[in-house]
Amino acid sequence: MRPMLMPQLVNPAFGDPGLYVDFRNEKRALLFDIGDIASLAPRKLLRLSHVFVSHTHMDHFMGFDALLRVSLGRDVAVRLFGPPGLVDQVAHKLAAYTWNLVDSYPGDFSVLASELRPDGRLASALFRCRRRFERETLEEAHADDGVLVDEPGFRVRTVFLEHRTPCLAFAVEEKAHVNIWKNRLDEMGLPVGPWIRDLKETVLEGAPDDTPVCASWKEKAERKDRVLMLGELKARALQIVPGEKLCYVTDAAFSEQNARRIVELAKGADLLFIESVFLDEDADQAQVKCHLTARQAGEIARAAGARAVVPFHFSPRYAGREGELRAELELAFRGGSS
Repeated sequence: MRPMLMPQLVNPAFGDPGLYVDFRNEKRALLFDIGDIASLAPRKLLRLSHVFVSHTHMDHFMGFDALLRVSLGRDVAVRLFGPPGLVDQVAHKLAAYTWNLVDSYPGDFSVLASELRPDGRLASALFRCRRRFERETLEEAHADDGVLVDEPGFRVRTVFLEHRTPCLAFAVEEKAHVNIWKNRLDEMGLPVGPWIRDLKETVLEGAPDDTPVCASWKEKAERKDRVLMLGELKARALQIVPGEKLCYVTDAAFSEQNARRIVELAKGADLLFIESVFLDEDADQAQVKCHLTARQAGEIARAAGARAVVPFHFSPRYAGREGELRAELELAFRGGSS
Protein backbone atom coordinates (compact mmCIF):
# COMPACT_ATOMS: atom_id res chain seq x y z
CA MET A 1 0.00 0.00 0.00
CA ARG A 2 1.31 3.44 -0.89
CA PRO A 3 2.23 5.59 2.14
CA MET A 4 -0.03 8.48 3.09
CA LEU A 5 2.91 10.81 3.80
CA MET A 6 4.91 12.24 0.91
CA PRO A 7 7.98 14.15 2.20
CA GLN A 8 10.36 16.35 0.24
CA LEU A 9 13.12 18.72 1.30
CA VAL A 10 12.13 22.30 0.52
CA ASN A 11 15.59 23.21 -0.79
CA PRO A 12 18.74 21.44 -1.99
CA ALA A 13 21.11 20.28 0.73
CA PHE A 14 23.11 23.54 0.71
CA GLY A 15 19.95 25.67 1.01
CA ASP A 16 17.81 26.65 3.98
CA PRO A 17 16.50 23.68 5.99
CA GLY A 18 12.88 22.68 5.59
CA LEU A 19 10.72 19.61 5.01
CA TYR A 20 7.36 19.68 3.23
CA VAL A 21 5.15 16.67 3.96
CA ASP A 22 2.15 16.31 1.69
CA PHE A 23 -0.76 13.96 2.38
CA ARG A 24 -1.78 11.60 -0.37
CA ASN A 25 -5.46 11.96 -1.29
CA GLU A 26 -5.96 14.85 1.12
CA LYS A 27 -5.87 18.60 0.52
CA ARG A 28 -3.40 19.30 3.29
CA ALA A 29 0.30 19.32 4.11
CA LEU A 30 2.74 19.92 6.97
CA LEU A 31 5.87 22.06 6.93
CA PHE A 32 8.88 21.66 9.19
CA ASP A 33 10.83 24.95 9.35
CA ILE A 34 9.92 27.96 7.29
CA GLY A 35 13.08 29.65 6.04
CA ASP A 36 13.52 30.26 2.32
CA ILE A 37 10.30 28.78 0.88
CA ALA A 38 10.44 30.43 -2.56
CA SER A 39 10.51 26.98 -4.16
CA LEU A 40 7.04 26.18 -2.78
CA ALA A 41 4.25 27.28 -5.10
CA PRO A 42 1.33 29.21 -3.56
CA ARG A 43 -0.95 26.20 -4.05
CA LYS A 44 1.43 24.17 -1.85
CA LEU A 45 1.56 26.83 0.85
CA LEU A 46 -2.23 27.01 0.91
CA ARG A 47 -2.38 23.28 1.67
CA LEU A 48 -0.56 23.80 4.96
CA SER A 49 -2.53 23.00 8.08
CA HIS A 50 0.46 22.98 10.46
CA VAL A 51 3.94 24.54 10.49
CA PHE A 52 6.53 23.28 12.96
CA VAL A 53 9.48 25.59 13.71
CA SER A 54 12.62 24.06 15.19
CA HIS A 55 13.88 27.47 16.34
CA THR A 56 13.70 31.02 15.09
CA HIS A 57 17.08 31.62 13.49
CA MET A 58 16.47 33.46 10.22
CA ASP A 59 17.09 30.48 7.95
CA HIS A 60 14.34 28.57 9.79
CA PHE A 61 11.73 31.30 10.22
CA MET A 62 12.00 34.12 7.68
CA GLY A 63 9.49 32.45 5.32
CA PHE A 64 6.64 33.22 7.70
CA ASP A 65 6.12 36.50 5.85
CA ALA A 66 5.83 34.70 2.50
CA LEU A 67 3.18 32.37 3.92
CA LEU A 68 1.36 35.35 5.41
CA ARG A 69 1.27 37.19 2.09
CA VAL A 70 -0.07 34.21 0.14
CA SER A 71 -2.74 33.49 2.77
CA LEU A 72 -4.15 36.99 3.26
CA GLY A 73 -7.71 37.39 2.04
CA ARG A 74 -8.40 33.66 2.18
CA ASP A 75 -10.54 31.76 4.65
CA VAL A 76 -7.73 29.50 5.80
CA ALA A 77 -6.03 28.90 9.12
CA VAL A 78 -2.62 27.55 10.02
CA ARG A 79 -1.32 26.17 13.31
CA LEU A 80 2.23 27.12 14.19
CA PHE A 81 4.32 25.26 16.79
CA GLY A 82 7.76 26.18 18.05
CA PRO A 83 10.05 26.64 21.07
CA PRO A 84 9.73 29.16 23.92
CA GLY A 85 9.35 32.71 22.66
CA LEU A 86 7.57 31.80 19.43
CA VAL A 87 4.26 33.46 20.29
CA ASP A 88 5.91 36.81 21.01
CA GLN A 89 7.94 36.55 17.82
CA VAL A 90 4.85 35.85 15.72
CA ALA A 91 3.14 38.82 17.37
CA HIS A 92 6.12 41.07 16.58
CA LYS A 93 6.19 39.95 12.94
CA LEU A 94 2.49 40.67 12.52
CA ALA A 95 2.79 44.01 14.33
CA ALA A 96 5.44 45.14 11.84
CA TYR A 97 2.74 45.74 9.20
CA THR A 98 -0.20 48.13 8.89
CA TRP A 99 -3.60 46.40 8.75
CA ASN A 100 -6.00 49.31 8.25
CA LEU A 101 -7.68 47.80 5.14
CA VAL A 102 -8.27 44.23 6.25
CA ASP A 103 -12.00 44.85 6.79
CA SER A 104 -12.41 44.61 3.01
CA TYR A 105 -10.61 41.26 2.68
CA PRO A 106 -12.93 38.42 1.60
CA GLY A 107 -11.44 35.84 3.98
CA ASP A 108 -10.39 35.88 7.62
CA PHE A 109 -6.96 34.22 7.60
CA SER A 110 -5.83 33.22 11.09
CA VAL A 111 -2.69 31.95 12.79
CA LEU A 112 -2.83 29.86 15.96
CA ALA A 113 0.68 29.99 17.41
CA SER A 114 1.81 27.68 20.22
CA GLU A 115 5.14 27.56 22.02
CA LEU A 116 6.29 24.51 23.93
CA ARG A 117 7.88 25.04 27.32
CA PRO A 118 10.43 22.57 28.75
CA ASP A 119 7.88 21.44 31.37
CA GLY A 120 5.46 20.39 28.60
CA ARG A 121 3.14 23.39 28.80
CA LEU A 122 1.82 24.78 25.53
CA ALA A 123 1.20 28.54 25.61
CA SER A 124 -0.91 29.70 22.66
CA ALA A 125 -2.37 32.78 21.05
CA LEU A 126 -4.73 33.36 18.14
CA PHE A 127 -4.14 36.08 15.55
CA ARG A 128 -7.03 36.87 13.19
CA CYS A 129 -6.84 39.02 10.10
CA ARG A 130 -10.23 40.67 10.57
CA ARG A 131 -9.09 41.73 14.07
CA ARG A 132 -5.93 43.22 12.59
CA PHE A 133 -3.95 40.33 14.04
CA GLU A 134 -4.37 41.52 17.60
CA ARG A 135 -3.14 38.90 20.04
CA GLU A 136 -5.84 36.76 21.67
CA THR A 137 -4.25 34.74 24.46
CA LEU A 138 -5.69 31.23 24.81
CA GLU A 139 -5.83 28.81 27.71
CA GLU A 140 -2.66 26.79 28.23
CA ALA A 141 -2.58 23.11 27.29
CA HIS A 142 -0.07 20.34 27.91
CA ALA A 143 1.89 18.29 25.39
CA ASP A 144 2.06 14.89 27.06
CA ASP A 145 5.16 12.95 25.98
CA GLY A 146 5.92 15.78 23.56
CA VAL A 147 2.84 15.13 21.41
CA LEU A 148 1.87 18.36 19.65
CA VAL A 149 -0.76 17.00 17.25
CA ASP A 150 -2.80 13.84 17.67
CA GLU A 151 -5.33 13.12 14.93
CA PRO A 152 -6.98 9.84 13.89
CA GLY A 153 -4.46 9.26 11.11
CA PHE A 154 -1.20 10.61 12.53
CA ARG A 155 0.58 12.32 15.41
CA VAL A 156 3.50 14.73 15.64
CA ARG A 157 5.88 14.43 18.56
CA THR A 158 8.84 16.59 19.53
CA VAL A 159 11.88 16.71 21.82
CA PHE A 160 14.10 19.58 22.91
CA LEU A 161 17.67 19.72 21.63
CA GLU A 162 20.47 22.11 22.59
CA HIS A 163 21.76 24.57 19.96
CA ARG A 164 22.82 27.24 22.44
CA THR A 165 19.10 27.97 22.29
CA PRO A 166 16.24 25.51 22.66
CA CYS A 167 15.67 23.73 19.35
CA LEU A 168 12.95 21.22 18.54
CA ALA A 169 13.26 17.98 16.57
CA PHE A 170 10.10 16.35 15.24
CA ALA A 171 8.66 12.93 14.39
CA VAL A 172 5.55 12.36 12.27
CA GLU A 173 3.99 8.99 13.02
CA GLU A 174 1.25 7.60 10.83
CA LYS A 175 -0.91 5.47 13.11
CA ALA A 176 -1.76 2.77 10.57
CA HIS A 177 -2.49 2.09 6.93
CA VAL A 178 -6.01 0.85 6.23
CA ASN A 179 -6.08 -0.97 2.91
CA ILE A 180 -9.48 -1.68 1.36
CA TRP A 181 -9.79 -4.83 -0.74
CA LYS A 182 -12.25 -3.70 -3.42
CA ASN A 183 -12.72 -7.22 -4.83
CA ARG A 184 -13.77 -8.47 -1.39
CA LEU A 185 -16.21 -5.60 -1.01
CA ASP A 186 -17.64 -6.64 -4.38
CA GLU A 187 -18.11 -10.18 -3.04
CA MET A 188 -20.04 -8.69 -0.11
CA GLY A 189 -22.20 -6.64 -2.47
CA LEU A 190 -20.74 -3.35 -1.23
CA PRO A 191 -19.60 -0.60 -3.62
CA VAL A 192 -16.90 1.86 -2.67
CA GLY A 193 -17.98 5.42 -1.93
CA PRO A 194 -17.71 8.26 0.61
CA TRP A 195 -18.57 5.84 3.41
CA ILE A 196 -15.11 4.28 3.01
CA ARG A 197 -13.49 7.42 4.46
CA ASP A 198 -15.69 7.15 7.56
CA LEU A 199 -14.82 3.46 7.81
CA LYS A 200 -11.09 4.20 7.77
CA GLU A 201 -11.47 6.90 10.42
CA THR A 202 -13.44 4.50 12.61
CA VAL A 203 -10.64 1.94 12.37
CA LEU A 204 -7.91 4.50 13.07
CA GLU A 205 -9.79 5.76 16.12
CA GLY A 206 -9.53 2.24 17.57
CA ALA A 207 -13.27 1.56 17.67
CA PRO A 208 -14.26 -1.91 18.97
CA ASP A 209 -15.30 -4.67 16.56
CA ASP A 210 -18.97 -4.42 17.56
CA THR A 211 -19.16 -0.83 16.27
CA PRO A 212 -21.89 -0.54 13.60
CA VAL A 213 -20.76 0.85 10.24
CA CYS A 214 -23.28 2.21 7.75
CA ALA A 215 -22.40 1.65 4.10
CA SER A 216 -24.35 4.10 1.95
CA TRP A 217 -24.44 4.47 -1.81
CA LYS A 218 -26.74 5.35 -4.67
CA GLU A 219 -28.11 2.80 -7.10
CA LYS A 220 -30.16 4.12 -10.03
CA ALA A 221 -30.71 7.39 -8.13
CA GLU A 222 -32.01 5.44 -5.13
CA ARG A 223 -30.16 5.62 -1.81
CA LYS A 224 -29.06 2.29 -0.39
CA ASP A 225 -27.97 1.69 3.19
CA ARG A 226 -26.53 -1.37 4.84
CA VAL A 227 -25.26 -1.68 8.40
CA LEU A 228 -22.42 -4.08 9.21
CA MET A 229 -20.26 -4.66 12.24
CA LEU A 230 -16.75 -3.24 12.06
CA GLY A 231 -15.25 -6.61 13.00
CA GLU A 232 -16.83 -8.29 9.96
CA LEU A 233 -15.46 -5.63 7.62
CA LYS A 234 -12.01 -5.90 9.19
CA ALA A 235 -12.00 -9.67 8.81
CA ARG A 236 -13.30 -9.79 5.27
CA ALA A 237 -12.28 -6.62 3.42
CA LEU A 238 -9.59 -4.68 5.27
CA GLN A 239 -5.85 -4.96 5.69
CA ILE A 240 -4.37 -2.94 8.56
CA VAL A 241 -0.60 -2.44 8.55
CA PRO A 242 1.71 -0.24 10.66
CA GLY A 243 2.02 3.34 9.51
CA GLU A 244 5.12 5.20 8.38
CA LYS A 245 7.37 7.25 10.65
CA LEU A 246 9.33 10.29 9.48
CA CYS A 247 11.76 12.36 11.56
CA TYR A 248 13.25 15.81 11.06
CA VAL A 249 16.35 16.82 13.03
CA THR A 250 18.36 19.98 12.53
CA ASP A 251 20.66 22.38 14.36
CA ALA A 252 21.88 20.28 17.25
CA ALA A 253 25.20 20.31 19.04
CA PHE A 254 26.80 16.88 19.31
CA SER A 255 26.40 15.83 22.93
CA GLU A 256 25.41 12.72 24.82
CA GLN A 257 22.06 14.27 25.77
CA ASN A 258 21.22 15.45 22.26
CA ALA A 259 22.22 12.13 20.72
CA ARG A 260 20.11 10.19 23.24
CA ARG A 261 17.06 12.36 22.62
CA ILE A 262 17.37 12.08 18.85
CA VAL A 263 17.75 8.31 19.05
CA GLU A 264 14.67 8.02 21.26
CA LEU A 265 12.62 10.24 18.92
CA ALA A 266 13.78 8.57 15.71
CA LYS A 267 13.74 4.97 16.95
CA GLY A 268 12.64 2.72 14.08
CA ALA A 269 11.98 5.63 11.72
CA ASP A 270 11.33 4.72 8.11
CA LEU A 271 13.01 7.94 7.00
CA LEU A 272 15.24 10.22 9.07
CA PHE A 273 16.06 13.68 7.72
CA ILE A 274 19.06 14.87 9.71
CA GLU A 275 21.45 17.79 9.37
CA SER A 276 25.01 16.98 8.31
CA VAL A 277 26.57 20.41 8.33
CA PHE A 278 30.28 19.61 8.60
CA LEU A 279 32.71 16.88 7.61
CA ASP A 280 34.18 15.06 10.59
CA GLU A 281 37.62 16.52 9.83
CA ASP A 282 36.10 19.79 11.05
CA ALA A 283 34.44 18.34 14.17
CA ASP A 284 35.98 21.04 16.37
CA GLN A 285 34.35 23.74 14.26
CA ALA A 286 31.07 21.82 14.28
CA GLN A 287 31.14 21.83 18.09
CA VAL A 288 31.77 25.58 18.17
CA LYS A 289 28.83 26.15 15.80
CA CYS A 290 26.62 23.62 17.65
CA HIS A 291 26.00 21.46 14.58
CA LEU A 292 26.48 17.80 13.65
CA THR A 293 29.08 16.36 11.34
CA ALA A 294 28.04 13.91 8.66
CA ARG A 295 29.69 11.10 10.58
CA GLN A 296 27.91 11.99 13.82
CA ALA A 297 24.60 12.16 11.98
CA GLY A 298 25.18 8.74 10.44
CA GLU A 299 26.09 7.19 13.79
CA ILE A 300 22.94 8.63 15.39
CA ALA A 301 20.80 7.33 12.53
CA ARG A 302 22.34 3.89 12.94
CA ALA A 303 21.77 3.90 16.71
CA ALA A 304 18.13 4.86 16.13
CA GLY A 305 17.62 1.90 13.79
CA ALA A 306 16.35 4.15 11.01
CA ARG A 307 15.59 2.33 7.77
CA ALA A 308 16.86 5.18 5.61
CA VAL A 309 18.55 8.52 6.26
CA VAL A 310 18.61 11.76 4.24
CA PRO A 311 21.28 14.37 5.05
CA PHE A 312 20.73 18.10 4.53
CA HIS A 313 21.83 21.56 5.74
CA PHE A 314 25.36 21.27 4.32
CA SER A 315 27.75 24.12 5.11
CA PRO A 316 28.60 26.24 2.03
CA ARG A 317 32.28 25.74 2.86
CA TYR A 318 31.90 22.31 1.20
CA ALA A 319 30.62 23.57 -2.14
CA GLY A 320 31.90 21.05 -4.69
CA ARG A 321 32.39 18.39 -1.98
CA GLU A 322 28.79 17.27 -1.50
CA GLY A 323 29.71 13.69 -2.35
CA GLU A 324 32.16 13.56 0.57
CA LEU A 325 29.47 14.62 3.04
CA ARG A 326 27.04 12.03 1.75
CA ALA A 327 29.68 9.29 1.68
CA GLU A 328 30.81 10.04 5.24
CA LEU A 329 27.25 9.84 6.55
CA GLU A 330 26.50 6.66 4.63
CA LEU A 331 29.65 4.94 5.88
CA ALA A 332 28.79 5.73 9.50
CA PHE A 333 25.16 4.75 8.99
CA ARG A 334 26.17 1.36 7.58
CA GLY A 335 28.62 0.77 10.41
CA GLY A 336 31.83 1.13 8.42
CA SER A 337 35.02 2.85 9.52
CA SER A 338 36.94 5.53 7.67
